[in-house]
Amino acid sequence: MDRRKANKRQHLFNSAADDVQHARDMDREVQTHPLLQAPAYRLAFTDEDYLLSEEMRAVRLMLELSKPESELRANGIQQTIVMFGSARTMSREDVAAQLAELPDSEAGRKKGEALKKGAAYYEEARTLAGLIARESPSSKYGEMHVITGGGPGVMEAANRGAQEQGAKSIGLNIVLPHEQFPNPYITPELCFRFHYFAIRKMHFLMRAKALVVFPGGFGTLDELFETLTLVQTNKIKPLPILIFGKEYWSRLLNLEVMVEDGMISPEDVSLFRYVDTAQEAWRLIQEGLDELSEFD
Repeated sequence: MDRRKANKRQHLFNSAADDVQHARDMDREVQTHPLLQAPAYRLAFTDEDYLLSEEMRAVRLMLELSKPESELRANGIQQTIVMFGSARTMSREDVAAQLAELPDSEAGRKKGEALKKGAAYYEEARTLAGLIARESPSSKYGEMHVITGGGPGVMEAANRGAQEQGAKSIGLNIVLPHEQFPNPYITPELCFRFHYFAIRKMHFLMRAKALVVFPGGFGTLDELFETLTLVQTNKIKPLPILIFGKEYWSRLLNLEVMVEDGMISPEDVSLFRYVDTAQEAWRLIQEGLDELSEFD
């Protein structure tokens, strides 16, 4: 039985859904009555103008926190591994099609090399998600589900790898000016859409046992540094944070500058580890959880 329908039967009083339907039936019978046409007469929770008003922002924040939380609990999702990375990364199949269209020039060759590197990361993300889905249920820490930002690229690869092993996985999409369409590998009942970045970020970490960050852009950096900040400031418990692709990240980040100038402590650099293969990442996740469990 559908969980929401089952919940309706637990109370003596008419449900809100019942009264919404009664109100709609009544409105249809006397459509022209001026009192019924006034915005004030609408049921508050069906009044979209009111729900989208400035005064209701706190309620909207609460709803975006509560709805996914309710659905995740109903689906038995207790532990997750977060996988971030570029939405622009493509699979080997898609890269092959792109390579055929590139010009025979220096710029074309550079573009081709970048596409091939991205495809390698895509496949590693897919493999890692498959390892998590296949091996975590029999591990000492129990089943862990892959959670991503729900879009294409590395996110698609991770959801795809989980699906190929018959496992559920989660996608947290966000409404953007150029709509981010969910990738087809997310489990349908675990595919969510957000307006508030802040609430979406909370859901990424609320059940997280580890974070794996693949090469990406501003969004990937945002999620990585937010998590590092939360661990550094003890706002969340430590967790394994793996940065995938040392060649990419060592060119992009030079955190030693921050250490040398006293902006972070030397031990802060040890909050994460570099990895280069899916097998290494899965091993380090398990080792990291073993180490952290010693301090619980």
